[in-house]
Amino acid sequence: MGVKKIIKRIKFNTVVEYFQSNPKKILFRVVALLLLFWFLFDDYGILKRVRMEMEYRSLLERYNIVQQKMLDNEQRIQHAREPDSIEKAARERYNFRKSGETLFIIRGE
Repeated sequence: MGVKKIIKRIKFNTVVEYFQSNPKKILFRVVALLLLFWFLFDDYGILKRVRMEMEYRSLLERYNIVQQKMLDNEQRIQHAREPDSIEKAARERYNFRKSGETLFIIRGE
């Protein structure tokens, strides 16, 4: 036999002896490792929970932005019937002016 085969056989024998001498310890470690993987990578695991929490926070932020836009639009609708707001919108959007006013148009690049 070659030296490499003898070393492999010795290593294998020592591993087998360790398994035979400590079966409860090995079983406990294997079960603990399986439970750890289950807690981390299962459908209800920690990693999935963290991803879902991040997604929830981003959706909540988007929801708040949309709610604020809705409130702004509701206020604009309520003020749209007032004569002053109609005049203001026409002056801003269509560059209208009152008589005697000077109109300055500033264009952004």
